[in-house]
Amino acid sequence: MAEWLYEAGVGEERAALVVDDRIVRARILPDDAGPQPGMVAAARLIDRLVARLDDGSEVALDRAPAGTTLGAAIRIEITRATVPEAGRRKPPRGRISDAALRPSPTLRDQLTDAPVRQLRAHEPDALEAAGWSEVLDEAASGDIAFAGGALRLTPTPAMTLFDVDGGAPLDALAVRAALAVAAAIERHAIGGSIGIDFPTLSGRTPRQAVADAIDAHLPPPFERTAVNGFGFLQIVRPRTGPSLPELLRADPIGAAARAALRTIERTPPGASNNVRLPDAVRTRIVQRPGWLDEVVRRTGRMPIFDA
Repeated sequence: MAEWLYEAGVGEERAALVVDDRIVRARILPDDAGPQPGMVAAARLIDRLVARLDDGSEVALDRAPAGTTLGAAIRIEITRATVPEAGRRKPPRGRISDAALRPSPTLRDQLTDAPVRQLRAHEPDALEAAGWSEVLDEAASGDIAFAGGALRLTPTPAMTLFDVDGGAPLDALAVRAALAVAAAIERHAIGGSIGIDFPTLSGRTPRQAVADAIDAHLPPPFERTAVNGFGFLQIVRPRTGPSLPELLRADPIGAAARAALRTIERTPPGASNNVRLPDAVRTRIVQRPGWLDEVVRRTGRMPIFDA
C-alpha cells in the first residue's frame, strides 16, 4: 500500500511516498522556500512582466496583464516556486487571477494522493528505514546505481541531464537505464527539460524499446522525443518548483544544518546533549535563533555545540 510518511521538522517539512517499504517520491520544503504553487496573493505590477507581493518578494508573470498600468494593484496565483541556480535564484512565477486570496500550501497540504502518516521524533525512524539518507545522498551526489549500470544525474540551468554507464549488451542496458531514469525523475521531483544520454543503439527496434520503457514507467503528463542515432532522448515535464537535487546542491550548508536539527530532535533524552558539527553548519544554525528556540520547545533542552 502507498503511504506518505510526513515530518514537520525544524527548518523544513519533509515527506516520502513509500510503496513496498521503499521511497518512490521524496519531498522537502524548507521554511524559507517562499511562495508555493496554489498561493493567491495581492501584489502590485512593477514592470510589464513583474509583480511585487506585499512581503516585498517579486514574481515573474507568464504574460503582461492587459489594460493594467504600472503600480496598479493586482491579484496573482503562484504557478512555480523559486528555483535556485548556481549564483542566482529564478523568482517564482505566477499569473493574473481573480480567485480568493489563499496562503501558500504547506507540504502537508500537498500530500493528497495517498494516506499520510505523521511521524514523531520519539518514534522509530520510519523515514530512515525506508531509505531516506540514501535518497538524499543520490540527490546530493548524482550517483544512482541500478542493476548492471549506473546513472549520473547533473542539474544545469537549461535541463537536468542523466548519463548512462554500464556494460554490454547495450540494448538491455539502455532499457534498464530507462526504468531507472523514470524512477529517479519521480523520486527526486524533476520537472522541466530532461536529457538522457543512453548508449548509442543500432537500429530502430532497440531505440523504440527504450522509448516504450519510458512511456510505460514515467507517470504523465510529459512529452518526449524519440531516441536519436546518438542515443539522446529529451523529456519535458511540468515544473512547479526545484527538484530535490537542485534544492540540496543550491545550499548544501543549509541542507546539512536542517539534517543536523533532525538528528538533534531525535536524540533520546538520556543521551549526551553535546553536538559536534562543521563550523559552517554550526554557524548557520546559530544564525537562525528561531530554529534553536523550536528545538528547545520540542526537546526541553538546548544543544551544546562542541568547538
